Amino acid sequence: MSTLPKIAWIGLGIMGAPMAENLLKAGYQVTGHTLEQEKLERLAAAGGTPAASVAEAVREADVVITMVPASPQVEAVAYGPEGILENARRGALLIDMSSITPQTSLDLATAAAERGIRVLDAPVSGGEAGAIEAVLSIMVGGQQEDFDAARPLFEALGKTIVRCGPHGAGQTVKAANQLIVAVNIQACAEAVVFLEKSGVDLSAALDVLGGGLAGSTVLARKKDTFLTRDFTPGFRIDLHHKDMGIVTDAARAVGAALPVGGLVAGLIAALRAQGDGDLDHSALLRGVERLSGHTTG
Repeated sequence: MSTLPKIAWIGLGIMGAPMAENLLKAGYQVTGHTLEQEKLERLAAAGGTPAASVAEAVREADVVITMVPASPQVEAVAYGPEGILENARRGALLIDMSSITPQTSLDLATAAAERGIRVLDAPVSGGEAGAIEAVLSIMVGGQQEDFDAARPLFEALGKTIVRCGPHGAGQTVKAANQLIVAVNIQACAEAVVFLEKSGVDLSAALDVLGGGLAGSTVLARKKDTFLTRDFTPGFRIDLHHKDMGIVTDAARAVGAALPVGGLVAGLIAALRAQGDGDLDHSALLRGVERLSGHTTG
């Protein structure tokens, strides 16, 4: 019998499915729940156990992991008679790996403590590729002892694993991450259009830029997307729009100015309003192309 903790995984989307599969590969027992039947079938094919409800998934779990789109979805699966807090056993560890507001994480930790359930907020960065390759960056908020207990599990999912402080700290760092990523993608998109309109070989230019100070993980990960304009989502514009709302609200609350971040947040909102919300966030390139009269499709 395995001595590893039993895992309940709630949310098997673009990120959640490969992450749950990496835990299965590491030898964990994973019972999963999500709303889409085909994703439950994918979990079963990978060796996991599908559950028909949140309550069923979490009842016997030592660790419950949530990976859902936003604060309302976290609240929907956590609270209520069929939710995690009412059905998980006392002493269980709830790890929320979604990207939500820091306040939602604080409220969840408080409510869970009243039921004897420990909580970590542990949002991730690295996108679909990072999830598949198990090289995610995981930023964690919560008690040190809970972080230490969860570390072996995190090591099956990512490479950079850091406790950033108490409850909510992981979400605050994730908000900063999303600010940096959005501004970086926008800068890359503007450079791509500038280079193309100047008649430069784009592939060659991106190669040399990637080897210098302008190089970044964003440029390395999104280079092919910029070249092919294949915006199949690894992380959707809709979700980055949500995240920019989180960081701008949080920054306002602490009195931090985001002059460039606010501008990019507006550009993401505009792209979403133009019908591109389901595309990858690298589709910020489409917005620059439209502004430049350089649309390629």
